[in-house]
Amino acid sequence: MSKNSIRNLAIVLGDQLNRDSALFDSFDTDRDAVWMGEVDEESTHVWTHKARIALFLSAMRHFRDDLRDEGIRVEYTQLDDSRNVGTLAGELQRAIERLNPERLTIVLPGEWRVKQAIEKVAEYSDVSLETLVDRHFYSTPDEFAKHAKGRKQLRLEFFYRELRKKHNVLMTEGKPEGGEWNYDADNRGTFGKQGPGNFPSPVAFRADDTTSAVIALVNARFSSHPGKLDRFDWPVTVKQARRALTDFIEQRLTKFGEYQDAMWTDEPWLYHSRISSSLNLKLLDPREVVAAAEQAYRDGAAPLNAVEGFIRQVLGWREYVRGIYWHYMPEYIDRNTLGATAPLPDFYWTGETDMHCLRQAIGQTLDYGYAHHIQRLMVTGLFALLLGVDPKAVHEWYLAVYVDAVEWVELPNTLGMSQFADNGVMASKPYCASGNYISKMSNYCKGCRYKPKQATGDEACPLTTLYWDFLARNEKSLKGNNRMAMQLKNLARKDTGELQLIREQAKAIHDRFA
Repeated sequence: MSKNSIRNLAIVLGDQLNRDSALFDSFDTDRDAVWMGEVDEESTHVWTHKARIALFLSAMRHFRDDLRDEGIRVEYTQLDDSRNVGTLAGELQRAIERLNPERLTIVLPGEWRVKQAIEKVAEYSDVSLETLVDRHFYSTPDEFAKHAKGRKQLRLEFFYRELRKKHNVLMTEGKPEGGEWNYDADNRGTFGKQGPGNFPSPVAFRADDTTSAVIALVNARFSSHPGKLDRFDWPVTVKQARRALTDFIEQRLTKFGEYQDAMWTDEPWLYHSRISSSLNLKLLDPREVVAAAEQAYRDGAAPLNAVEGFIRQVLGWREYVRGIYWHYMPEYIDRNTLGATAPLPDFYWTGETDMHCLRQAIGQTLDYGYAHHIQRLMVTGLFALLLGVDPKAVHEWYLAVYVDAVEWVELPNTLGMSQFADNGVMASKPYCASGNYISKMSNYCKGCRYKPKQATGDEACPLTTLYWDFLARNEKSLKGNNRMAMQLKNLARKDTGELQLIREQAKAIHDRFA
């Protein structure tokens, strides 16, 4: 194939590293080529964590090399190429001008911004663009739209049940395994005073030459960016991702369900899987993941509550969140139901705070680019919610700092679930709580100078102070929410004097971080 005889230029984005992609269905190695580009823009449109940059770049380069080993032509631009213009659109435009393809093909991107940019390049270049269905997922945006039609509320549980039935997952004779659809009530365990005890650490992956070169590049080029790379050990190939999955199924799935919400000082992994980044880069197929978990249950190697809870995250939550994203974008990103406008505190970028729970969650985020879902929802997300931080600023932080963050999954989780900014689309109530929740689910409070039960005074937990202030500030808008009735009744029991002290202390906290 000559450089000027390309039929299809297949665009492979950094989160689309699956060889079974629809892009390759009719791929002709004699007439087609793959285009991939590393650009500064994808690391700077939000101030991206070094580990997230390194993970994407290393996985992309490994995928490129695998394709080339198969004899597939890959037109690849690296960050340090001298002619790299630094934007996805700009690099794609250069490739089109140089290669003169008859057509562009792409699988639906995971971000509205990227989708728009590529469509504009195709239009400007007068080259046809075919957007293909992303078969990595169980469902499509069109299928979710059909599910959503005529419904007043779009709750996970109903969509999850549809997918369980359709794909025959954890089903026996048309009924849910064990007689229940959801075993969440069994999955709220805490470690107690004894702590988590001994548990197997997740498998780690040593950097090969490709990853080592990427780490050096990221450290040099993005030295001012948040995070560290000295502990980088994420899976960057399909083989490694499958090892990580097997390790989780065999070593930690058994207790994942019971302890999935628990937290413990200096323990970032506990019983979690560490495969979300592999799923979101598409190094792992969700069907493979779900099948492995279900087989563990069928073999008697893991209890139903753990397996169902894990499968609900992959088959249920992941598909539901993507459906929400494409159903409501592009206006979704600008939603701000509670009118929150405060800036994101600087300590979110440094971890330098005297609140031990936040120091733990943010510290490990900066070290690894990782925190599990309760640390995100009920520590970092909770503080931002109670403080009244602009939800778009919170979204940009989550998109920047976590290695598994792609906008289709991160934005609804942050804007909707965590910050209740989408007018109740994702969550039926705000996930607001005082410091007592964190005290119950972790040992963080024992290492903190603040007291979770106190709302006022020098030792008052800022989360507890802000919790009552949040309820008072938003009382009118929350009154019609039945799920908030008990919390608002508790607020009503506080006398005027106590509320005044709480509001004064809350204002001092706001002033401290404004």
